[in-house]
Amino acid sequence: MRIGGFQNFSLNEFPGKISAVVFCRGCNFRCPYCHNPELVDPARYTPLWPEDRVIGELAARRGRLQGVVITGGEPTLQEDLEPFIRKVRGLGFAVKLDTNGSDPDALERLLSAGLLDHVGLDVKAPLSKYVALTRADISPNTITRSISTVLASGVDHEIRTTWLPSLLGRNDLLEIAGMVRGCRSWAIQRFVPSKTLDPAVLSERPPDDSQMSEIRSAVEALGINCQVR
Repeated sequence: MRIGGFQNFSLNEFPGKISAVVFCRGCNFRCPYCHNPELVDPARYTPLWPEDRVIGELAARRGRLQGVVITGGEPTLQEDLEPFIRKVRGLGFAVKLDTNGSDPDALERLLSAGLLDHVGLDVKAPLSKYVALTRADISPNTITRSISTVLASGVDHEIRTTWLPSLLGRNDLLEIAGMVRGCRSWAIQRFVPSKTLDPAVLSERPPDDSQMSEIRSAVEALGINCQVR
């Protein structure tokens, strides 16, 4: 596992559980608003954490933590992801996986094996805008497969979308709502101009409170449990 960061305590990354967070290095998307550029841009990489050290840190926190979040970057790019998850579960921890949905085969394998207790799935854009927003060559079918896989799994999950108005309009969000209908929860996350992969977006304005409130009402009117952050 290429581990680019480790947080030994979190109250808000794993719903209902005190957790540690493992940050995987490397991502196949280049979303301009990404707030973990040190995990995505090779020029900004920080030193790796040895996997044995991370497992040791987790073992030392048994009894104080309930879960481990594996995030990134994009964890499904890691060749050793499944063995690592098995080690974490062997320590008695529940596992939450955060993913951009670019590898539905990996998701299906992990879910079928009963290795995941929660999935955080990022849905970036309507299918017609996926390539432009992620700056990656991604097939729309890949994303729809990942959404379907998560929704059919019965595992706790949250779908997430970051809203930067210059990239996604209100109608785009409503189109995404149609894609994720049936999910347990969809979180629309306000773009925060603090640390980004593309510095050009730092000068852009995030959606205001009235925009966030209005889109939440519109989405909930479609029967979708929507959170705004």
